Amino acid sequence: MTRSPAGRLAAASVASMLAPSLARAAEAAPHLDGAGLGILWSVPFAGILLSIALMPLLVPRFWHHHFGKVSAAWAAAFVVPATILFGVPVASFELLHTLVLEYVPFIILLWALFTVVGGIRLVGDLPASPAANTAMLAFGTMLASCMGTTGAAMLMIRPLIRANEWRRHRAHVMVFLIFLVANVGGALSPIGDPPLFLGFLKGVPFFWPTRALLLPMLLVAGILLVAFFVLDTWLFTRETARPRAATGERLGVEGGVNILLLGAVIGAVLLRGVWNPGVDFVVYHVAVSLESIVSDLLLVAIGLLSLRLTGAETRLGNAFSWGPILEVAKLFAGIFVTIIPMIAILRAGREGAMSDLVALVTAPDGAPIDAWYFWLAGGLSSFLDNAPTYLVFFNLAGGDPATLTGSLYTTLVAISAGAVFMGANTYIGNAPNFMVKAIAEERGVVMPSFFGYMGWAAIFLIPLFVLTTFVFFR
Repeated sequence: MTRSPAGRLAAASVASMLAPSLARAAEAAPHLDGAGLGILWSVPFAGILLSIALMPLLVPRFWHHHFGKVSAAWAAAFVVPATILFGVPVASFELLHTLVLEYVPFIILLWALFTVVGGIRLVGDLPASPAANTAMLAFGTMLASCMGTTGAAMLMIRPLIRANEWRRHRAHVMVFLIFLVANVGGALSPIGDPPLFLGFLKGVPFFWPTRALLLPMLLVAGILLVAFFVLDTWLFTRETARPRAATGERLGVEGGVNILLLGAVIGAVLLRGVWNPGVDFVVYHVAVSLESIVSDLLLVAIGLLSLRLTGAETRLGNAFSWGPILEVAKLFAGIFVTIIPMIAILRAGREGAMSDLVALVTAPDGAPIDAWYFWLAGGLSSFLDNAPTYLVFFNLAGGDPATLTGSLYTTLVAISAGAVFMGANTYIGNAPNFMVKAIAEERGVVMPSFFGYMGWAAIFLIPLFVLTTFVFFR
């Protein structure tokens, strides 16, 4: 169809506003050139963030029934213009690359952990006291580096909800569960949090985070646990209801087979890093390694085995349902797609639309500024997916694991701590954050709104991160 002069002018105007590098996209490999992307490409990503933040407050009924369609609409707001401006090959490659290599493994791992941990149930009388709550949060924080933040959060959330279900003030317990178990606690191993796992795949030694991040993690987690105990003690004294009478049932664990399956999940994840047969399957320029395929299939098999071996009464006692994982899957599908141009712009470094931000991390003599690496990697990880954000700053600092664990040791500590710790700043900073929110709300806990939660983070986390900066990154 022939365009009118007005149509051609409008198309040229839009192209000029977005500043696409059409020629380079056509000549180079089929991927987005971040140096040629204007800041307007961030609109779909900003749109889905604002939708998650505002629509549950403004139009709760619509959001509850149609959040998946909203997520799909914002994804289309990137895919359709990208297809028109850059062509089907570029759009197809970017979409396939993100979905096949990032989103699908991400969701499979979350689903496996959600399924397996949902089959483990602590039974018996759980004490209802600030000391018991603090002890459970501390235990979950220690577990997070062993079974991942998602696994630990899913394991601890139901006992904490059950122990505090009689209370009027209980949302703060879930908020600190997100702070500690779903984020900070995962700092000590590649199993703990996806950014560190990506570092492991890039050549960072497996136990490097254990040594390098132990002191920052202990500082942040220790102060948060003390703050929680003080807050919970104060709120506990204001409760008018009384705890349920003890049943006399001894503490125990149902679904113990899932503990073994949880170990199998960890093994399946580690397989990606320790087995490299050198076999790739290429689907439209996207190379999928054999070890990744085998790992994902093992995770699916482990999840199905958990469903088969776990008694229905155990999952019923956990109030297990697929609602939270479906909500995460739909919303993060939109997030992963709309984040594509944002990551491309960041990867462009000084040539991209965010060059001013990137320039902040380098001193005039070329030396890295660790404090800025901590805050920029962390700040972006609060809203972008922290795994690709970690990779961006890892590469910006040179991308050589030997150098980053040697002469630039503190720079990699700053990047790692920022990506892991500051994922707690928003509900979307790390996947288990949203899962905790969804499960808690399903169980009747009135959670803070998107901005309300950020208010909690501003009070309890930001001052801690300032202290961390002065202690470790001056």
